[in-house]
Amino acid sequence: MAVTLVTGVGLALSIGMAAAQDIRFFQIGTGPTGETGFAFGGQVANAISNPPGSRDCDKGGSCGVPGMVAVAKSTGGSLANVEAIEAGRLDAALVQSDIAYWAYHGTGVYKGRGAARKLRAIAMLYPESLHLAVRRDARIRSVRDLKGKRVSFGGKDSVELLHGRMLLAAFGLPESQVRLSPLSPEAAADAMAAGQLDAMLVIDAYPAPILTELAQRTGIELIALGGPEIDKLRARHPFLSASAIPAGAYGGAAVEVMTLDVGVMLVTGANQPDELIYGVTRALWHPTTQALLSGSRPRGRLFRLSATELERTGIQLHGGASAYYFDAGVIR
Repeated sequence: MAVTLVTGVGLALSIGMAAAQDIRFFQIGTGPTGETGFAFGGQVANAISNPPGSRDCDKGGSCGVPGMVAVAKSTGGSLANVEAIEAGRLDAALVQSDIAYWAYHGTGVYKGRGAARKLRAIAMLYPESLHLAVRRDARIRSVRDLKGKRVSFGGKDSVELLHGRMLLAAFGLPESQVRLSPLSPEAAADAMAAGQLDAMLVIDAYPAPILTELAQRTGIELIALGGPEIDKLRARHPFLSASAIPAGAYGGAAVEVMTLDVGVMLVTGANQPDELIYGVTRALWHPTTQALLSGSRPRGRLFRLSATELERTGIQLHGGASAYYFDAGVIR
């Protein structure tokens, strides 16, 4: 991880003067409204906001950036968010760590498309899990059983499609042998419930709202993602980590299901002012914010500040964020 240090004392003083300034809006790109990222992004936006006239933090008021109102914006997800950050249409965004790494370095799916050199990290937030959900009557027990089945890996240019193709390749199953349908998560869930689709891939923190709702409409199971094929996939893609979805998460198996996790980061653009991102980072790691985010969902409990988590971002930290982490003693 490349780190750029900026003196933090001056930044902190600048932030303290912001209360006297005009209100500033700060747009955070999240993901589709039915996914965890949108809700989590909304909580982040509330936590880092501190509109003019708010009560002081030590008096039970807002502990965010003075004079700022952050707004969570629904988007198409990580790929769309990277593009919007590069174009300056968003101030910050939630992006999966492997997508951010490939975009910043111009590798992986971004090879030949040019690197997203303006992309900068603020923090690692929480992990999302790959859910390969199938109808109970579809007779699918492994990725290889998707051969000839009706499957949705999300819409065109979705992260589900990207990771779905990685799974097929890992198990040696040609994409041409799967009946892929480019559907949004909502449309795929409706098709599953109607018996028109056999399997769908959802990448979200568990319990994924869309699968929780689908499990109430029809019987579903999760396919385990483990074994030597997955071990080799992880070796090629180190941003994927082994994980497990708890037993009965969606009313199915009585045992946990092995799967893969990928981290979700808060990123911004290199052109954002250091003092602003210093304040955003400080508000993000305020004890009140940590308590809110860590208690919001099961995976939120993994929201923690450490040098190891910062290393996992894999891209350069924004100067304002690195200054805060230096002042807080997290990095040297």
